[in-house]
Amino acid sequence: MFNKKYEDKDIKLIGNWDMTLTGPDGAVKEQVSGQNVIVENGKEFLASFLNSAATAASTFLMRYIAIGTDATAEASSNTALGAEVSRHTGTVTYTSGALYEVVATFAAGSGTGAITEYGLFSANAGGTMFSRDTEDTISKGASDTLTVTTKVTVG
Repeated sequence: MFNKKYEDKDIKLIGNWDMTLTGPDGAVKEQVSGQNVIVENGKEFLASFLNSAATAASTFLMRYIAIGTDATAEASSNTALGAEVSRHTGTVTYTSGALYEVVATFAAGSGTGAITEYGLFSANAGGTMFSRDTEDTISKGASDTLTVTTKVTVG
């Protein structure tokens, strides 16, 4: 009686990333978008958060975006970026439709290089990686600004 499986009621996490590179004059130089893999540790983090949200939600902060230069394809077993170059605290929003969004800006001089990977983390250093994405290279120069947006839809 209690073992009935409701396959049509499964929850899925869908992640999207948008990156915009602007030059020192504010003009958009490049835009890249893609989907990511919600990694196993991210799923465990979500379950742990739901369990403790009422008492310790402030310790479960999934709002740090990291960028890196490793183009190795993302996999559900990933626990870190392959070659992280910078990480920043993002601005978090929730919108209707079960959409969780984090936006981080990597200003001039921060995170320069051939950026190919992106990750969402629970801490400014180390922490749990929730999701990872690899995309075509964005060449971020020292005077460029890179805005990275990740959206996770619970559907």
